[in-house]
Amino acid sequence: MKSDSTELLATLRARLAADPLWDFALAFYGRPGVEAACLHLQDDAGVDVLELLWRLWLFRHGLAAGDFPEAIRQWQDEVTVPLRRLRRRLKAEAGKRESVAALRQRLKDAELAAEREALVRLEALSLAGNAVHCLPSREVSLENVLPFCTRQQKKSHLSALRRLKAQLDPS
Repeated sequence: MKSDSTELLATLRARLAADPLWDFALAFYGRPGVEAACLHLQDDAGVDVLELLWRLWLFRHGLAAGDFPEAIRQWQDEVTVPLRRLRRRLKAEAGKRESVAALRQRLKDAELAAEREALVRLEALSLAGNAVHCLPSREVSLENVLPFCTRQQKKSHLSALRRLKAQLDPS
């Protein structure tokens, strides 16, 4: 016989499976103010946007994550971040040369594919129950969503976090 918490976790995982992380990330990122808030947190606080989106997706379903999986962090560091760095480095020159603009677009496409792969891996880990647990309450808590930020980072980036929180569940 399953315990109540095991049944609840199974129900929540079924809800996750019905709401793919990639679909959530695209829809959420497209909401007003979300892209700017995410990029602000990425560039000014060093927050990994994919980790943020993953945690928000879990939170939306009453789940929280433990540590960000090291294999995903390594993927980000070795694949996604170098592509982003190259794409950004070419921005000014892309405005002057069509061939560089085409190269920059290919880098952007590769960066997006790398991000999608990372999210697919995070979703698979989540569905398997790795590093995921039920939240004790549905109350919004920055600690539940962003446990990797220091208190000072949270305070200085509160406006961006509030925009994300407001867009997570507009109702």
